[in-house]
Amino acid sequence: MKRDKFKRLISFSLTIILLIILTGAFAFVWYRYYSDIIVLPYYRRGNWVLIGIYCILVWLFFKAYNGFKFGYLKKTDMLYSQLISIVCVDFVAYFLISLIGRDFMHVTPMIIMLFADLGIISLWTLITGKIYFLIYPPRKLIILYGSHQAASLVLKMSRRVDKYMICESVSISEPQEKIKELILKYEGVIICDIPAEERNFYLKFCFENSIRSYIAPKISDIIIRGADDIRLFDTPLLLCRNYGLDFEQRILKRSFDIVFSLLALILLSPFMLITALAIKLYDGGSVFYKQKRLTIDNKEFYIYKFRSMIVNAEKSGTPQLASENDPRITPVGRFLRKVRLDELPQLLNILKGEMSVVGPRPERPELTELYKKEMPEFEFRLKVKAGLTGYAQVTGVYDTSPYDKLKMDLMYIENYSFRLDLQIILMTVKTMLFPPESNAESDEGIIMEKTKRKDNDI
Repeated sequence: MKRDKFKRLISFSLTIILLIILTGAFAFVWYRYYSDIIVLPYYRRGNWVLIGIYCILVWLFFKAYNGFKFGYLKKTDMLYSQLISIVCVDFVAYFLISLIGRDFMHVTPMIIMLFADLGIISLWTLITGKIYFLIYPPRKLIILYGSHQAASLVLKMSRRVDKYMICESVSISEPQEKIKELILKYEGVIICDIPAEERNFYLKFCFENSIRSYIAPKISDIIIRGADDIRLFDTPLLLCRNYGLDFEQRILKRSFDIVFSLLALILLSPFMLITALAIKLYDGGSVFYKQKRLTIDNKEFYIYKFRSMIVNAEKSGTPQLASENDPRITPVGRFLRKVRLDELPQLLNILKGEMSVVGPRPERPELTELYKKEMPEFEFRLKVKAGLTGYAQVTGVYDTSPYDKLKMDLMYIENYSFRLDLQIILMTVKTMLFPPESNAESDEGIIMEKTKRKDNDI
């Protein structure tokens, strides 16, 4: 606990060190290769301002891609975040220098600096990972569960042996005194799928004894997290508006959607043309594929995609979810799906107002009805427009369960902000370049997970 108090200080210190090193590298390159050859050389303060702008760019991009979250992300994810961040920063910096010099400046020094930066951040990731592990070894945890649904969470957390060590499990059916005694033996407790009354009791018990609690949230928890404080009385109140986005948010979101989709269609048109040719040359079938989906307020629309499957992939008439190694996917389609190029025609759906750039992915009406039989709350995600990308797509993996995707979609709706949209768009680029691994324990071809869950919400 004493070491935990210094966690933010250590994180801040290591972040400052990285910023200083990367900014120092840029300062050296600027003074050595560019500052004296621009049309009107800067005086001292002008140079400092440019170096300061570079430092701010590093901070913004690393922050957007979670590049400073050492000890939180896996080393590989951390490295991917930093790689894409520094590439973006150095790319912007080069064009900024060229703008100042009123010509395309020599690019070689910037390329050399980029490779030096890649070496610096790789070494920094390795060193900080070891430092964090030495100072903060894996926490010893116990899991308190109410059903077998907890098994899947345990498997996922067990993959992060650098952060969590699940040493014991105990059922909620055990005597209360025994559970309390076991909890006190460990640094934290994972509370998963237990009735609300018992959960409240053990949460307060952990709070009283300063024991960390990791909670698998219920749908109602996510709704409450998005609530506003009401401070009109001497009794605290939380207001859950429950209508999705307000009028101002919808106007801002729609304006951004129009600008983004127009620019993206113009910039990506060469890639879309090449994609269309590849699909046509492979089997001579149609280039585009359309399918009925649902968007805000249960409205139906036809989504556009580049065809990635064989012609008449669902000739049986029964809707089927695509699995990761689905034999119906063509070789061209497999590549398109991997880098998400098959989704580009949905920019037209966005321009038409049927979709948004960011939002829950649109689902088929037939599958929505199936999901609702097991998850009546599945319809909650239709309080906003369907999106080209979403929180569940940049946070989850290919075979994340529908129930977990629903939770992530609701987290997005309840915590919506324009800043969050921008971050999700940036994280989508990372997901395209570095696709996440699938869950090893998931079965391919399952339409939905059937779980016996007691959603005993307060």
